[in-house]
Amino acid sequence: MTNDTTADRWAPIRTAGRLSAHLRTHLTVLLIVVVAELIGTITFPLGPGQVVLLPLLYAVVLGLGVSYSVLGSVIEPLRSVVDEDVSRIASPLLVIALMPLGVKYGTLVAPSFYDLVAAGPAFVLQEFGNLGTILIALPLALLLGLKRESIGAAVSIAREPTLGVITDKYGIESPEGRGVLGTYMTGTVLGTVFFGLLGGFAPATGLHPLALSMACGMGSASMMTACSTSLAAAAGGAGVAEDQILSFAATSNLLTGITGLYMVILVGLPVITRLYAVLAPVFGRDTAAADGGE
Repeated sequence: MTNDTTADRWAPIRTAGRLSAHLRTHLTVLLIVVVAELIGTITFPLGPGQVVLLPLLYAVVLGLGVSYSVLGSVIEPLRSVVDEDVSRIASPLLVIALMPLGVKYGTLVAPSFYDLVAAGPAFVLQEFGNLGTILIALPLALLLGLKRESIGAAVSIAREPTLGVITDKYGIESPEGRGVLGTYMTGTVLGTVFFGLLGGFAPATGLHPLALSMACGMGSASMMTACSTSLAAAAGGAGVAEDQILSFAATSNLLTGITGLYMVILVGLPVITRLYAVLAPVFGRDTAAADGGE
């Protein structure tokens, strides 16, 4: 990354001449946090599992709601406070805000060090879960009418490493590039909410809480936090400490960020490309979708 690129990335958070926008950003965030914490954690049973609604979930929903493109588009006074400048400032600040969270998870990992070492092979083998994403999502994407977009959309949950791989191999303007970008954007907007709810239902599967906590580490800090925190709340009576669940999730998330890239390159893409050629004529709305270069 060049110095110019780095400077452009952090340009929105410069305060020179933009104190008003920064003040509105921080006050808006503070208000959302206060409201979310006042609501607190709400848990209620639903079917075989339970729904765990965390302050993090409320914060995401409230943040989306007050943005200039949602409620701000119909409430002019709100738009004047939470305008486009606020959104531009908030995006890079999110990276900074996640740093203390990373430090916290680091302190949780140390007490569980020997347990993590003992579970080492499981951490590596869990990366084959990417193949599950392909087997489930690819036929569904084809049924929905996607063509080669389904390759990029279904190869993984499409966080930054996958986005980079698909962009490098096919180009962001290609069908595969549009597919991975669509999944990436969907995950960015809805991923935290989805995994926060999924974590509460996960114990209903009967799987061990530590196995489920490892599954929470999918390469996204915010999604992992939502999933593991909900899981810890829902599995509180299973004889596993909350800190242990969080430490396993954090370690899994770290390893996924490292090994997930190679899993996509060496396994995921070759598998989904060949599987696409087989399934497109069966599930696709247009049998010609199977044609085209890789």
